[in-house]
Amino acid sequence: MKEIDNIRLEFLKVEDYNDLKEAMIESYANMPQAFWKEQHIRTLVENFPDGQVVIKINNEFAGCALSIIVDYIRFDYKHTYKEITGNYTFNTHTSDGDILYGIDVFIRPKFRGLRLGRRLYDYRKELCERLNLKGIVFGGRIPYYHKYSKEITPKEYIEKVRKKEIHDPVLDFQMSNDFHPARILQGYLEGDKESKEFAVLLKWNNVYYEKPSLKAAVKKTVVRLGLIQWQMRLYKNFDEVMQQAEYFVDAVSGYRADFALFPEFFNAPLMAENNHLSEPEAIRELAKHTSNIVSKFSELAISYNINIITGSMPEVVNNQLYNAGYLCKRDGGIERFEKLHVTPDESKVWGLQGGNTLKTFDTDCGKIGILICYDVEFPELSRLLADEGMDILFVPFLTDTQNGYSRVRNCAQARAIENECFVAIAGSVGNLPKVHNMDIQYAQSMVFTPCDFAFPTNGIKAEATPNTEMILLADVDIDLLRELNQFGSVRNLKDRRNDIYKINKFI
Repeated sequence: MKEIDNIRLEFLKVEDYNDLKEAMIESYANMPQAFWKEQHIRTLVENFPDGQVVIKINNEFAGCALSIIVDYIRFDYKHTYKEITGNYTFNTHTSDGDILYGIDVFIRPKFRGLRLGRRLYDYRKELCERLNLKGIVFGGRIPYYHKYSKEITPKEYIEKVRKKEIHDPVLDFQMSNDFHPARILQGYLEGDKESKEFAVLLKWNNVYYEKPSLKAAVKKTVVRLGLIQWQMRLYKNFDEVMQQAEYFVDAVSGYRADFALFPEFFNAPLMAENNHLSEPEAIRELAKHTSNIVSKFSELAISYNINIITGSMPEVVNNQLYNAGYLCKRDGGIERFEKLHVTPDESKVWGLQGGNTLKTFDTDCGKIGILICYDVEFPELSRLLADEGMDILFVPFLTDTQNGYSRVRNCAQARAIENECFVAIAGSVGNLPKVHNMDIQYAQSMVFTPCDFAFPTNGIKAEATPNTEMILLADVDIDLLRELNQFGSVRNLKDRRNDIYKINKFI
């Protein structure tokens, strides 16, 4: 082939028909009648011009991709090519559909080996994302299957291709471009003797797909986090504590933060007034403030237009003492979360019980998870939240020594990598000499990311100054997580060996 001066991707025109017909005859040499009539191309171009593209090299027709949009629920998973195309009329195309269906992709033999097919598939993916469709589906031929059809089933053939025991140029190419086999289609394409009329239903999911909403709201993809590194100090009363809390909410909302994260037991200074009581009695007295704190935080969330994660507080439920917190949303919603694993000290000194609820929370900034301090040291919890679609994990914590802090910090960073999510941790600093069992606090609030090219090389998006009262602000881009899920150097969520291990959620 002569030297390439230019490669152009263009929309297919009816005037291209003669070149298209010639290219199809060359490309499907073993299926001599496999070419579209001019009326077929005219229908596709007129009804869905964006779905029909051609690649030209040095102004010569090199390849083509044809597609339609279908309402996929109308078709059985075992559909045929005739059915999906409406008996080749393409009356199955609808702009109100949810799936981009691939009708044809071919490259002329003389231009193969230049990765032109990848350009066509990449265009389809970009079109799918732009039109906010759920994904791409098509029936893929398996042209080498006739060589093995007497020995193995189509299912076995696909598995051998996947394991590189058999080379199938079409199926290999499609799987290398992130299309995943979903099922076998029997009798899919009439006359496809090479594939024995079998095809593989291949799928590509659009990770950016957003279900259409009737609400007048836009789901944010760049989310600003506001972490409060709280100073433990003596306060006169409840009002003074909440005045300080409002000061921080005001500060982070002034920077247009979407979330304000408070630490675990940030309200512990209020135990000073009950220091004459035993530790179990004092913390139960502290629990009496919880409902008022939640009510006040809910008011602040609405008035400052920010989602507030209240850190955590002691709470008595059915005479049992728990460590619980609340997500106060800016739309007025309130949701509760619990610490599931209490530390030996919390159990022995205060009589705290472990909670029983683990779930993700839907917010106007996507799905989030919240684990309190010690819980982040148990990887199963965050993995279950990741399976539910969590994008950001918030961890309010309270640690007295640098050893304890290091456990929380290092485990939180590991959760960001293994679950392909952002993790924000916020703790308290200072000391409470007039509160038993609180002593000195050590903290450095941080925001962690996965470690891949789109993120900081050390996996740290932002970090506060250790042991200093301050706020920490950081922007996190949810779309980067979607790209990581699909195209990351490693894919910790996709590459799990569910065939040999899995985590079950019983609560």
